[in-house]
Amino acid sequence: MATSDTPKVEKWHEAVIRALKDNEVRLVVYVPDNVLRPLIDAITTDDYFTSFITAREEEALGIVCGAAMSGLKGIVLMQTSGFATLPNVLASLAVAAQIPALLMISERGTLGDFQIAQAIVCRTMRPVLESLGMEHHTISRLDEAHFIADRTIKQAYKTQAPAALILSPLLTAAGRPGNTPGS
Repeated sequence: MATSDTPKVEKWHEAVIRALKDNEVRLVVYVPDNVLRPLIDAITTDDYFTSFITAREEEALGIVCGAAMSGLKGIVLMQTSGFATLPNVLASLAVAAQIPALLMISERGTLGDFQIAQAIVCRTMRPVLESLGMEHHTISRLDEAHFIADRTIKQAYKTQAPAALILSPLLTAAGRPGNTPGS
């Protein structure tokens, strides 16, 4: 039982929201995803953010790139399979025009996710990011969530380059019903 003396443990999505706010990232464009649901639910009810859903990841990235050109900081939320639709848009727009578009990708297709389509894309995601020269970091522990998100956002804007944050199931599975940290 929690007492008033027990410190509140920040959840992964709260650490991410804190990093977004610390860096004035106000626009959040997303494609629905169950893993990202805690983050999406918190953002859509927070007046600090302008958030909305899109049908496809390419559309979301185009919106965030356009917003960046007008000075508004934004991020695209998606799952691994949605990332598979983005290499052309990343290469021809965000990377080529040096737009600090941020991606947050829930990593699927690994650590017990046996959907073949997710697994195939998961194996290709990091090599694609590397071939595009995109900075990318994986967040796998709660104690590193704010630090990695904060530093990746800062680096993207200081270097005028797109960057990706990958949310490992080691981080996101712990908060879901039936899962325990480290399982």
